[in-house]
Amino acid sequence: MGTFKIEGGHSLSGEITPQGAKNEALQILCAVLLTSEKVTIHNIPDIVDVNKLISLLEDLGVKIQKKGKGSYTFKSDDINLDYLQSDQFKQDGRGLRGSIMLVGPLLARFGKGYIPKPGGDKIGRRRLDTHFEGFIKLGAKFRYNREEYFYGVEAKELKGTYMLLDEASVTGTANILMAAVLAKGQTTIYNAACEPYLQQLCKMLNRMGAKITGVGSNLLEIEGVDSLGGTEHTMLPDMIEIGSWIGLAAMTKSELTIKNVSWDDLGQIPTTFKKLGIQLERRGDDIYIPEHKDGYEIQNYIDGSILTIADAPWPGLTPDLLSIILVVATQAKGELIIHQKMFESRLFFVDKLLDMGSKIILCDPHRAAIIGHDFKSTLKATTMTSPDIRAGVSLLIAALSAKGTSTIHNIEQIDRGYEDIDVRLRAIGAKIDRV
Repeated sequence: MGTFKIEGGHSLSGEITPQGAKNEALQILCAVLLTSEKVTIHNIPDIVDVNKLISLLEDLGVKIQKKGKGSYTFKSDDINLDYLQSDQFKQDGRGLRGSIMLVGPLLARFGKGYIPKPGGDKIGRRRLDTHFEGFIKLGAKFRYNREEYFYGVEAKELKGTYMLLDEASVTGTANILMAAVLAKGQTTIYNAACEPYLQQLCKMLNRMGAKITGVGSNLLEIEGVDSLGGTEHTMLPDMIEIGSWIGLAAMTKSELTIKNVSWDDLGQIPTTFKKLGIQLERRGDDIYIPEHKDGYEIQNYIDGSILTIADAPWPGLTPDLLSIILVVATQAKGELIIHQKMFESRLFFVDKLLDMGSKIILCDPHRAAIIGHDFKSTLKATTMTSPDIRAGVSLLIAALSAKGTSTIHNIEQIDRGYEDIDVRLRAIGAKIDRV
């Protein structure tokens, strides 16, 4: 189990460039299975979860060539479908949440898709019902081996249909979409997710020859086609990492520039941090954050009541940033309520922040009230264990702002979502070592 040693209490400075988007990568990489032609993808993040998925694709028979940092070509012209029934696949697929995204493309092109119950973060239930209900509506037969927790869908032919999703699931929408592009006839998906990464997938599929309209809305229309061709695609920067660096700059009173952020795809993120009193400035496609010498003050509502920040489907705030916002609020002037609606275990890392001296009341599994210190007292260094990707980075930000040397164990969770995070942080002045 890896460990970070962090000497906190130091200001950082300079420029940092966000990696490619993890959540986009897990969709885009699975889409290469929809064609036998070559697909080239750029800005792929070099992180554990993405590298696991690339290895899964290679074991499936996808021919993969690395062209440079973050750039690969994929050719899925000789897929080994027997691998899907192997013990090795049942083991490998279980260790990656994103493996569920393989099912839609495999079902669409080969008439069958299987997956073991996926693993990933221990942040609460993540239902797979939306995915499989969509496949069934397209004409697939569902089967489930309870002893092995092994799911499967099979169909001789998928047929377009109308469906109203029970939740605006991003991965569910993407999976159903990838199945529908090769189905016969027209498919309508209402209550579809519409976040930028899903829009990126739609644009990529359309370049491959798919016929998708309504991109960017919650009503997608897909006219099925017989086959798809190759394409070239560049992934967006990771908006969660961008939010992480904004929070880091504020907590450490650092002057930072975040490069090439794709401002137009950030949605509520800049506005939400401004509500916390954090100054940020748009400079071209960069975000400039000045040194917050006098701290930052949370805005109340117009009637004076305490601000509540909650997650919501796009264009609402992504749930992946609530852990970061919670940590940032611990040193703000004022009070904040965090309402994490989607996952019932994501706020349980606050016990580590309480050990560091923060003032947080965990109201229930979904809500926390934070009373900010206004930097009048600093967080104390401590020893912690990272429970999941986003909580891990939140604890890392807390450690970088705390006085003394902190230890974070189980940093493999952080490595799942952040590329060379210790190297990049040292480049802007952080005192962090991997041991």
